[in-house]
Amino acid sequence: MAAAAPTIGMMDSAYFVGRGEILSWINATLQLSLAKVEEAASGAVQCQLMDMVHPGVVPMHKVNFDAKTEYDMIQNYKILQDVFNKLRLSKNIEVNKLVKGRPLDNLEFLQWLKRYCDSVNGGIMNENYNPVERRSKGCKERSLKGSNKSSKSLQANRLSSANSADGGPCVGKVNVISEEHYIEQIQQLSEKIAGLKISMDSAEKERDFYFSKLRDIEILCQRPELEHLPMTKAVQKILYAADARDSPLPEANEIITRSPSMFPDEA
Repeated sequence: MAAAAPTIGMMDSAYFVGRGEILSWINATLQLSLAKVEEAASGAVQCQLMDMVHPGVVPMHKVNFDAKTEYDMIQNYKILQDVFNKLRLSKNIEVNKLVKGRPLDNLEFLQWLKRYCDSVNGGIMNENYNPVERRSKGCKERSLKGSNKSSKSLQANRLSSANSADGGPCVGKVNVISEEHYIEQIQQLSEKIAGLKISMDSAEKERDFYFSKLRDIEILCQRPELEHLPMTKAVQKILYAADARDSPLPEANEIITRSPSMFPDEA
């Protein structure tokens, strides 16, 4: 049974773990030599950390450790998101921020991931796990698939050239090659759509998170013993402001300033 995701607030000690400690942990655990946290922005490291604590859950043959473009990185995060879904982890992966390689965003995600890994099996590492072998296996399988595609393409080109040299019809072969090209384009577009869906889901989760916070504040302000207070009225002024162009903050400040009970020492 998969371990539940630990509840980690922004003031949790997990987010006070320094970059040096995070890098040392990653390098020692996966036998890597990362010098900066942003070097893990591709998502491959995160995938392998999950592979270590949950053997067999991550399809390592799909993880691209050579990902350099945002498109390739998103594919890795798609794999990671699928793993989170399988394990029923509700952690929000902010893909758009992580693939930009910003140090702070990547550090925070790695801090959360370290805390999660430490919570699985009491933080006891799998002594039989060989990180180098697992990475090599994935790379070999991807290279083999790439070689098969190249071979098929080469055979098709040779066949087309042979038909042309013999004076035979080659229109049919050209159509087959064109069709394969379109199929590949469709697959690429489908993957991009999937990546955008992940980004949209992340945005919706973030929206719902902040909305729930505002709703909690609203409920608190509606308590009979609080609703008459100047501070409560100032907060409500901000909550219920209808015009997004003009900030309600000056009016809220005015409500507080006009209330002598808010500043007894100055009265």
